[in-house]
Amino acid sequence: MSSEIYRAIQEISKEKGIPEEKLMAVLQSSLITAYKNNYKADGQSIVVRFDSDMELHIYMQKTIVEEVQNNETQISLVKAREVNPAFDVGDVLEIEVTPADFKRKVATNAKQNVRNNLLVIERSLILEEFKNREGDLITGIVERVSGNNVFINLGKTEALLLPKEQVASETYKHGDRIKVYIAEVKEVTQGPKIILSRTHPGLLLRLLELEVPEIHDGIVQVKAVAREAGNRSKVAVHSVDPNVDPVGSCVGNKGARIKAIVDELYGERIDVITWDKEPAVFVANALSPAKVSQVQILEGDEKIARVIVPDDQLSLAIGREGQNARLAAKLTGWKIDIKSESQTSSEPEVREDGQKDS
Repeated sequence: MSSEIYRAIQEISKEKGIPEEKLMAVLQSSLITAYKNNYKADGQSIVVRFDSDMELHIYMQKTIVEEVQNNETQISLVKAREVNPAFDVGDVLEIEVTPADFKRKVATNAKQNVRNNLLVIERSLILEEFKNREGDLITGIVERVSGNNVFINLGKTEALLLPKEQVASETYKHGDRIKVYIAEVKEVTQGPKIILSRTHPGLLLRLLELEVPEIHDGIVQVKAVAREAGNRSKVAVHSVDPNVDPVGSCVGNKGARIKAIVDELYGERIDVITWDKEPAVFVANALSPAKVSQVQILEGDEKIARVIVPDDQLSLAIGREGQNARLAAKLTGWKIDIKSESQTSSEPEVREDGQKDS
């Protein structure tokens, strides 16, 4: 029997790229099921092992107890000690029950036994691999477009780019190579379901880690990302080394690093700004490229920042359809109320405590 089992395992392992130990584990599981079905052992605890010569051995396990209540799974201490006087209550006695005819059947059908369970093995391996990669960046090839769904070939499996995870301005064609973010991996009846994203802020974060060595090495930290996919994003960065410019590191020489990311995102505009622990400074930075005259942080649970800008900077601070202000608010976590200097000149001054002077 040894040669048949060994050849079957080796052949399929090489053909499918599945570790031999994984194939052995599933084969053992299937043999336990087959033994129970053929020898009416449903209620028994059965284990299958192969020795160093790949010979099959089947054992029935019984727990040693003082008083037997289930003959299928238990054996008395008195009888167990007839086998080995060292046994005690709670130990497990294994009794070999390998039928000769079962060994012959397994030898004949070893290859088919393994192949019948390949789908289970492959699904298990895919789930295990990709579950550990949630939040990672991966390159895939557009396999097909079905309705509004895009199916991406990841090599070992196919993943799904749902409509809500697609950028409206992007077109996905068969054969396109694209970088995608692994948003979710879950197990369903048909096997592992891998949900990808081109809109997730994490995609931008992973691209920055890929293009900027200082981020990858931890010298520059990405503190926050706000994204309106396909249009514009803002990234707040901070350097743990005072000699390293965080914004300059991300932009790169002549803008080469940020351009590579912009190209990958098909022209999405990216504002890189300096993070600051002081909310007023951070809010002012987040409204870049607009120049800010003053930021007043209003006390209270709502986290409101009142921003005053020169008259000629008002439209720039707000942005087209409010986009700049909206992204800045999302980036900082503050509600931002923007006024021009002329708008505030006739209003009562707002103090740091949020009260108005008369």
